[in-house]
Amino acid sequence: MLSRTYLFVPGNRPERFAKALASGADAVILDLEDAVAPEAKPAARDAIAGWVASAEAGDLARIVVRINEAASADFAEDLRLLADAGLSQALLAKAEAPEAVQALRARVPGTQVLALIESARGLAQVEAVAACEGMQRLVFGTLDYALDLDLDIAEHADGLAYAASRIALASRLAGLPAPVAGVTPQLDDEARLLADLAESRRHGFGAKLCIHPRQVAPIHAALAPSAQALDWARRVLAADAASPGAARLDGRMIDRPVVLQARRTLARAGR
Repeated sequence: MLSRTYLFVPGNRPERFAKALASGADAVILDLEDAVAPEAKPAARDAIAGWVASAEAGDLARIVVRINEAASADFAEDLRLLADAGLSQALLAKAEAPEAVQALRARVPGTQVLALIESARGLAQVEAVAACEGMQRLVFGTLDYALDLDLDIAEHADGLAYAASRIALASRLAGLPAPVAGVTPQLDDEARLLADLAESRRHGFGAKLCIHPRQVAPIHAALAPSAQALDWARRVLAADAASPGAARLDGRMIDRPVVLQARRTLARAGR
């Protein structure tokens, strides 16, 4: 199933890994980048390797490792960890060129890559990055992108709209799933969390990064189809089955896009 939530946990806090996996998040990101100080990164890699050695296969399938950008001194060691530990999903920080993705895949063949678009350079290359072999999904690093462009998004996220739309379009053109929205840093503000999610959905995003376990359940609930939406979808399919190609429902013609939307709604509920 396609992940709806990706929960960050610092890579140097292995005592939190099990709690993160138990949070209900669809995927857990073991972070080797921003959450770990430079001097602590070697120990973080060792901690992840040690945990992987005794982890269950079902848990490992939900693990993504955020690795440092290709231009960093830590990139090669992060790739060594992925290869030695047999970890198959990587979130590439500051993805700004297809060459970075290609270097990752050359060193660790078979890796499924999530590319973090979080700079003007990354956005300028987003279509080429999305088209790379092994690309699983695009992720919008909203906070770093706002920092790069000196945007004030504390109250209004209008400045993110162009980038969000372009990331969603690049995903669609490359045949990728809907991209992943950035974090909401306000931990105790569920209204803000859901408002941020709704804004990203309006731009075509289908999942969200989380920085605390309490953010997971509200996102899952918000992404689930409502009872009214499910009823509508069932009635659409029933009408189409009764009169294929010429159905009407509530005074509206039921054409192919409407039928496909109804099927998609029921599929979302079928998780």
